[in-house]
Amino acid sequence: MSTFDDQSKSLKCQAKACNGSVTITLCFIAGLAVSLIFGWIIFPELLYSQKKQPIDYNHAVHLGLVDDSCNSCHYFREDGSFSGIPKLENCAACHEEAQGESKAELELVEKYVKPGREIPWLVYSKQPDCVFFSHASHVKRDGLECITCHGNIGNTTKTRIYEENRITGVSRDIWGSNIAGIKTNSWDRMKMDDCADCHEKMVGKKDACFVCHK
Repeated sequence: MSTFDDQSKSLKCQAKACNGSVTITLCFIAGLAVSLIFGWIIFPELLYSQKKQPIDYNHAVHLGLVDDSCNSCHYFREDGSFSGIPKLENCAACHEEAQGESKAELELVEKYVKPGREIPWLVYSKQPDCVFFSHASHVKRDGLECITCHGNIGNTTKTRIYEENRITGVSRDIWGSNIAGIKTNSWDRMKMDDCADCHEKMVGKKDACFVCHK
């Protein structure tokens, strides 16, 4: 066998090895791309189910009617606990009879006020059972504004879709819409890291776990 044949075989082997490496590299890149697309885009959409609120609530209208005060519906009780989502009696005080002819208004009166049935609101900011959060210590003691955690909800005219984690049952707001945890505003998510960072700025150190966790 000539030297030329040996060189030819050697080049062919190198070409095959090179092609094999390229194929492996391309397969790795393709696999990585598919994994990222599924993990960062498709999986989050499958993980959360979308639900509508029982009534399409207009915060802007109500806020304008009560002198721009959230306290008419969201207030502190005498014992310092926070009322949170208003009970039906709060709504019935003004809506014993229909105020206008909108679909939401008629549903409120006919479906909930007249039969005395509490409105099953879906709470975006509801914490998991293992977490304790005190509105009094944050709002009354430290002067934290509602917008810091809840956003500028007072100007909204419609209720947005509620997204519920199919595994944990909690709102997507607890994690945030971005699975990477990236946020633009202080109210884009309410993760433990956000609480810890704020507490560190306020008191100079991160609190122990049991401050918030039961």
